[in-house]
Amino acid sequence: MRIVFLGAGAFGIPTLDALARGHDLRAIVTQPDKPAGRSRALTPTPIGVWRDEHAQGTPIFKPRDINDPDAPDALHAVRAIGADAWVIIAYGQKLGEPLLEDRFAINLHASLLPRWRGAAPINHAILAGDTQTGNSVITIAQRMDAGLVLGQSRRPIEPTRTAGELHDDLASDGPALVLRVLDEFAHDTLKPVEQDEALVTRATKLGRADGWVDFHRPARECRCRVHALTPWPGVDVRCGAEPLRLLRVQDLEPDAQQLTVAPPGQLLDAAEGVIACAGGTALRLLEVQPPGKNPMAWREYQRGRADRVVRGVRFEGGPPPC
Repeated sequence: MRIVFLGAGAFGIPTLDALARGHDLRAIVTQPDKPAGRSRALTPTPIGVWRDEHAQGTPIFKPRDINDPDAPDALHAVRAIGADAWVIIAYGQKLGEPLLEDRFAINLHASLLPRWRGAAPINHAILAGDTQTGNSVITIAQRMDAGLVLGQSRRPIEPTRTAGELHDDLASDGPALVLRVLDEFAHDTLKPVEQDEALVTRATKLGRADGWVDFHRPARECRCRVHALTPWPGVDVRCGAEPLRLLRVQDLEPDAQQLTVAPPGQLLDAAEGVIACAGGTALRLLEVQPPGKNPMAWREYQRGRADRVVRGVRFEGGPPPC
């Protein structure tokens, strides 16, 4: 099948790789190169990097506005490419009706739609304490992520998984689902399903201001927040007087009598990294990252500060003041 691929983020790379091996990849459309790093050198998107490394013979388009009919590499140029299907994954621009007219275009979205429409579905699934997520392949609609569902895949959300790890898990699930939908399209066996608008939830974009955790909340909620915001924007706290980023944690059952009287945020066990949370619950720190350092196990961090990271030290988190 002749395919045009539209995408920018790394989430689409496994599927793009599978399409290039199993189909006729006619063109790649991605975002323009942008300044990055301290040198601010122009840097291609992850999809652009993949093309340069694996498919240099494949035409690539980088329009600033793909819907602009007057741009040389935009609307008319992309529509002129002979293709049976367009596959869109994390492209980053809304596709207008004139661009999509008479095209079979599908989008891979990292949630079980209609749950978590929007920019950050993986983060919000963990943040909400969901125990299951997956991918959806949908048609393109003018309302965000509101198209017909053509296929879905599912996977559990393990309590230890961070958003970064779940991102990679779901990305690796993408190829099989997209290839299945394309095969059903080729054999005219697709069975589109409308989304139930009553079940829609929104996955709003996250920013640096969201990088906090409040130990006055139950430990399970704190664990979900830390993992949902790792690796970005990250959850930063203060351990006594020192800043510290939390990377991986474990919520504990309320079984120790001391938890009922310990104030939230107090370190109860220095060696094990156990912190008191609300409701007699506790959080165990497993992996942390001091400023300017590599990630490390809590035990390693505490051993290097055994004189000051001791039982009774307070961890301060919480949302920034309004």
